[in-house]
Amino acid sequence: MAAQVSFSVASPGGPRELTVAYERAGTGEPLLLLHGIGHHWQAWSPVLDVLATEYDVIAVDLPGFGESAALPDGLPYDLATVTAALGALCEALEVERPHVAGNSLGGLLALELGREKLVRSVTALSPGGFWTQAERRYAFGTLLAMRQGARLLPRPAIERLSRSAAGRAALTSTIYARPARRSPEAVVAETLALRAATGFDETLAAGRDVLFRDDVPDIPVTVAWGTKDRLLLRRQGIRAKHAIPGARLVRLPGCGHVPMNDDPALVARVILDTCR
Repeated sequence: MAAQVSFSVASPGGPRELTVAYERAGTGEPLLLLHGIGHHWQAWSPVLDVLATEYDVIAVDLPGFGESAALPDGLPYDLATVTAALGALCEALEVERPHVAGNSLGGLLALELGREKLVRSVTALSPGGFWTQAERRYAFGTLLAMRQGARLLPRPAIERLSRSAAGRAALTSTIYARPARRSPEAVVAETLALRAATGFDETLAAGRDVLFRDDVPDIPVTVAWGTKDRLLLRRQGIRAKHAIPGARLVRLPGCGHVPMNDDPALVARVILDTCR
């Protein structure tokens, strides 16, 4: 069971309380892990123990996802609001300028935290925000179809599918290049998390006009892309490199959109190299 922390965030009606769930392990400099849309902190489970041998790792359920509460009424799920909430979370946990690694939506948020000088280093795995409008529409349409499928399938059907490699591929091959490696329990949990994510629709709506075109100077930045990413195509990594000239651009051979499960050793090494 993840820990929880409550803290105040600014809203048009004054300070409001937000409760966020997180998993914490290890000692050393802090390292914040941010998942993608519709996922939960358990996306990082394949690499968490390795990272925790060197860092104080904090894997977060973003507001409106996993076990974290939705943002208070009146607050949009845009970059500025969620970045501010993550800054307030760090203050509540007494964490100052952590390293940060993020995947997809989490990668975009990690870059925004870097741009705001709130972190020591950034590792962005297939981050959002470097798409063309056609690529964004494709990705968002795919995500909506995944969400609809998760909502239509009864839990017994999800559990039955998860027991076979073919079933796990049917449920998760959009985000994993090697879905058979994901455990049945993990596939069930993340499918249910996608179905229940209260922040999903508003996050997609807020992302329609998002383009990340600012540099992130003065801190180490790595942008890594799976060669088999079917959701955000790897050519978007070239655009990220153009926007952030000082970033290290890394290929993740054989990895899909959520690479932590496809090649945990490689992903952990990329993150650790950036933090170091």
